Amino acid sequence: MDKEKLIQEAYLVAHKIEENGNFPNNPNLPLMIYKGAFLIHPDETEEVIKKVFAQNGYTNAWVDGIFDYQHYHSNTHEVMGVFCGKADVQFGGDHGVCIELDKGDVVVIPAGVAHMKLNSSDDFTVVGAYPNGSDYNIKYGKAEERPEADEDIAKVKNPDNDPVYGSKGHLFECWYKQNCANV
Repeated sequence: MDKEKLIQEAYLVAHKIEENGNFPNNPNLPLMIYKGAFLIHPDETEEVIKKVFAQNGYTNAWVDGIFDYQHYHSNTHEVMGVFCGKADVQFGGDHGVCIELDKGDVVVIPAGVAHMKLNSSDDFTVVGAYPNGSDYNIKYGKAEERPEADEDIAKVKNPDNDPVYGSKGHLFECWYKQNCANV
């Protein structure tokens, strides 16, 4: 894999997602979508995305789609890279923002931010991973999940690296410096 040809300078879309009903979301850290971060060639497999994520400290990877019901993780952040296809994904709960994810896009989901697939092409496939290989829990937006979920979210540390760009990248501007231009 030639990292320079695979990784492109992405167009960043960032959204601060406030609490929505029983979904805590994360008003402190914006959801970040890196549009066109990967230029995936037809002969490549999902391993190219896994490898970039792993080089930057995001492991415990999986390959699949995105659940078609609202859920979130209270104990870790999550990154997903779109290997194939496209989907409309809602972030933040029932009245959250809907974003079209396309092949080559990467989404960085802060702990607590609800997400679900609304619809997708038949070939929609993502690679998901977690900072430092964290195990993840699944929460469904039930009232009884809080305040424990809120306490878990508050304990989640920021990742050491950006999942795509490593020691540089949008993660540092948006999460560490709180300097996202389009939030």
